[in-house]
Amino acid sequence: MTRRARLDAVCRSRGPSGSSLARQFRQNPDTPARQALIAFNSAMTDEPSVASLAEALPSTGDMMALVGNSWWKCAYAARGGNWALAAYFARRVRSLQRKVAARKAKYRERLEAFEAEMLVPLFAAIETADRDAFERIFADATARANRNHVETGYGYIRWTLPSEPPKDLDLGPGSGRGDSDST
Repeated sequence: MTRRARLDAVCRSRGPSGSSLARQFRQNPDTPARQALIAFNSAMTDEPSVASLAEALPSTGDMMALVGNSWWKCAYAARGGNWALAAYFARRVRSLQRKVAARKAKYRERLEAFEAEMLVPLFAAIETADRDAFERIFADATARANRNHVETGYGYIRWTLPSEPPKDLDLGPGSGRGDSDST
């Protein structure tokens, strides 16, 4: 019996009264519902299967939402002159996209091309703190991402840079050494 079937059996055992399972178990400890619940809980502690691990991972949509958030912060960090933070978020975009490519083979070639053709030049602009080059490459990369969405059947996803910078980070120039400039 699958875990889902055992859970369904437990839920069906509650009856229309909505009475507590704990009370039912105290009154009659050998019910099929109790046995099913014990079996269900025992299955929960078994070694995880590949399927259960895959189910626990974030979805492609969840990961792409993180990409969008990191892309937004990358842009405003660069605009604020915090090139170390811009590099951090560009690396985060790359890392998340690599994870999507590893999980979704149908996107792998497209994401690898995006990295080579868009992110590598973006990293070069960040490394040299070239704001004009960064802005040009960022805009081209955003347009390319939106074309990729259209070409993969997700044309309704059109990413745009929000007009306001994120409020949760100091995006201004920092020391670049990982320490705080303010106390």
